[in-house]
Amino acid sequence: MKTLRTALLLTCLAACRAQPPQPDYGRPLPFGTPALLPLRGNEPPPDLRQTWLERYMFAAALERSILWTRTRYSEQFFPTAGISHGRALASLERFEELLATSQTPEEFDRRVKQEFDFYKSAGWDGAGGGVLFTGYYTPILDGRPVRDEMYRYPLYALPPDLVKDELGATLGRQGSNGLEPYPTRRAIEAGGLLAGRGLELAYLRDPLDAFIAHVNGSAFIRIGDGSLYRLGYSGKNGQPYTSLGGELVRDDWIDDSDISLVAIRRWGREHPELVREYLARNDSYVFFTPIEGNPRGSLNVEVTPERTLATDKRLFPRGALVFVDTRIPLPTGGFVEFQKLLFDQDTGGAIRTAGRADIYFGIGPDAEARAGATRAEGQMIYMFLKR
Repeated sequence: MKTLRTALLLTCLAACRAQPPQPDYGRPLPFGTPALLPLRGNEPPPDLRQTWLERYMFAAALERSILWTRTRYSEQFFPTAGISHGRALASLERFEELLATSQTPEEFDRRVKQEFDFYKSAGWDGAGGGVLFTGYYTPILDGRPVRDEMYRYPLYALPPDLVKDELGATLGRQGSNGLEPYPTRRAIEAGGLLAGRGLELAYLRDPLDAFIAHVNGSAFIRIGDGSLYRLGYSGKNGQPYTSLGGELVRDDWIDDSDISLVAIRRWGREHPELVREYLARNDSYVFFTPIEGNPRGSLNVEVTPERTLATDKRLFPRGALVFVDTRIPLPTGGFVEFQKLLFDQDTGGAIRTAGRADIYFGIGPDAEARAGATRAEGQMIYMFLKR
């Protein structure tokens, strides 16, 4: 019997050792862990031949990164992840030159690999263990400029009492005893703290629609005459972000394997009495501003469908070249491998670690369907000129 118990114990221990740890994509990097890791000798750099063939499709996005990185304003954000401002700018400019002067995809691929170093994200485990990619987009939502019985849920402009630092990060608000944290979503909405202050930009008829605008950081509002009122990101209250989908999975409303924007909207229709309470669990609150043209990311440059990437800007260099290798949904259903050059031009409330990134999919219903269904692991490979 003792021998049997010992054998069973050894079997159990072997089974436990064989199971890899479950990825925790929201886990912060341990202190001192670099966000970018050089590719090892047995890790091949990405194949860039298709990138050269697609060069006209991302030329505008590349130029936006170059122009932003040339500004004096951009210098304050470097070095990041050990990358200096000069190296970041030179990398973008040289990459553009190689695109223009290479005659074949093979020549371009060879020249980039000769001149550039490649770094992967430290990922969820700090050792390159992978990145969870999700999607975001600009929703088109029905709304009105004036509140009525149907349209009751406002999108607000940035309050004048919200204080930011010189880099644009929210510090709080000026209270009677000095600077204090800005109120949470629950306090703002339940207490009507911003109502009647002339900050209302538009009213929506569904609180979940307003929440979706907050999560994506921009929205186009279709008003009564059919025209679009374009709103972009202006700031946030600085409170921590809590995922609505994560809360619904935790409370067994939605299975983790089924989590998507479609599933969240379905839950909202089936349980309207619970929507406001669950939304209030996310303390983060976003403010908007009227814009012309297309939405802009955290660099204040226009975002480009399937070319703009949102990452944690505390960890990764702004504007940089980043090759993404993951899977994304097709408009017709199913999934396809996604291996493309993107540009690190945005950030997001949920994107706060080396193990998370968001791909921008565009504007409207098709973009919503693809962004809402994107949830796959992959890799981010950054490219910088050799020192």
